[in-house]
Amino acid sequence: MTSARSRTKTKNSYLPGPTDRRIDALLALLAENPTNVISGASIAKEIGVKRQTVWRWIETLRESGVNVKGHPRSGYHIERVPDVLAPQLLLRHLRGTPFAKRILHFFQTESTNDVAMRLGETGEPHGAVIVAERQTAGRGRAGHSWISEKSVGIYVTILLRPAISPMQSPALTLVAGLAARDAIAEETGLSPDIRWPNDVILNGKKVCGILTEMQAELDRIHFAAVGVGINVNHAKTPAELAGIATSLRIETGRIHSRLELLARLLRCLDRYYNQFVGEGTGPIVRRFAEVSSYSQGKRVRIMNGVESFVGTTAGLEPSGILRVQRDDGRIESIISGTVSEAQ
Repeated sequence: MTSARSRTKTKNSYLPGPTDRRIDALLALLAENPTNVISGASIAKEIGVKRQTVWRWIETLRESGVNVKGHPRSGYHIERVPDVLAPQLLLRHLRGTPFAKRILHFFQTESTNDVAMRLGETGEPHGAVIVAERQTAGRGRAGHSWISEKSVGIYVTILLRPAISPMQSPALTLVAGLAARDAIAEETGLSPDIRWPNDVILNGKKVCGILTEMQAELDRIHFAAVGVGINVNHAKTPAELAGIATSLRIETGRIHSRLELLARLLRCLDRYYNQFVGEGTGPIVRRFAEVSSYSQGKRVRIMNGVESFVGTTAGLEPSGILRVQRDDGRIESIISGTVSEAQ
């Protein structure tokens, strides 16, 4: 969700730091053997831990929404493949993309963008994916908070190292927005809108937000952290957000696989990113204009921290910056600020 603070209490049983690769192996083992009961001893031997550790990690998985059945003196099993965004489960969908090289999963972290920025500063290579089941300090643009409920949304950041100038950087947010829009369309069969520069909209309400942060100099970008938050299986929205936010579940009336949606998102991102790096901003700007009702002829209100004014969108500049015509005829280039439909 967006623009409100999370009220969910932190559970002490969550493990700090990235998910241990052996928990990842445990998830994969259970997922590869649905309905089969596997003994605790067999699991411990397979993933290389003690039986007490297996029990503790099973509890962690249950708290994350994985329905692990326990059988006295027999072992554990799951009735269906868990919808946990674990690396080994996700890797199967990402072969051939740069995002298959390094996936860091957290059951809980403060913000995936914060993690990505720290990794970027220490030399983490292009294509690293940081994903969390829950964030305790998720955030969007303009300092807004992002409510990150446990195991019902997608909270992911992708670390990119594009060989582009900072002048081209606004298009990175458009790239991510197009990827999220297409992934949601493929998953739901609906036709999402995009509100420049970073909000994916369903039936007039926000379902996805994007936050792009970077480290750059005047002539080059060192790295960019592109964060995407999608409201997927939220059954309802907080009262204060009910008029502006929604989820895929609310809009379609059914539960969606977060794992499959995240895989779609990353595959779409790979396609648009390669097009952007190979052909420049032109194809990205044209595609955005095709699918966004906000790109041309939309009455909008702009709030940029200095002033608030109403105008009509007048297309995008080649860099991806929005142009808005004021009612007195002046054309403004909107570099930053909040865009909303004028009432």
